[in-house]
Amino acid sequence: MSDQGADSIEQRDKESRLRSILKAFTWRIIATATTMTVTYFVTGDMSTAGVVGVFDFFLKMLLYYLHERGWQMVPRGSIRQIIRPFSRER
Repeated sequence: MSDQGADSIEQRDKESRLRSILKAFTWRIIATATTMTVTYFVTGDMSTAGVVGVFDFFLKMLLYYLHERGWQMVPRGSIRQIIRPFSRER
C-alpha cells in the first residue's frame, strides 16, 4: 500500500473536531450534575453547588477537549509498540 493510502486510512480513523466537542459536552453534562449533587450534599447550599457546577463545566470541558485532540496526534498502535517490550506477551 502506498504512503498516500495509509495516510487516508489514518485520517479516516481520526475523530473530527466536532465529534470531540460533542463528546466533551455530553460528558460534561453528566459529570457536572454529579459534581453539583455532591457539592449540594456537602455544603447544603444550592447556590454554591450552582457556582461550582458552572465553573466545573467550562473548565473541564476545555481540558477534556484538549486531552482528546492531544490523543489524536498519537498514531494508532504506537502505544502498543512502546509497551510491547515490557509486556510478558512476546
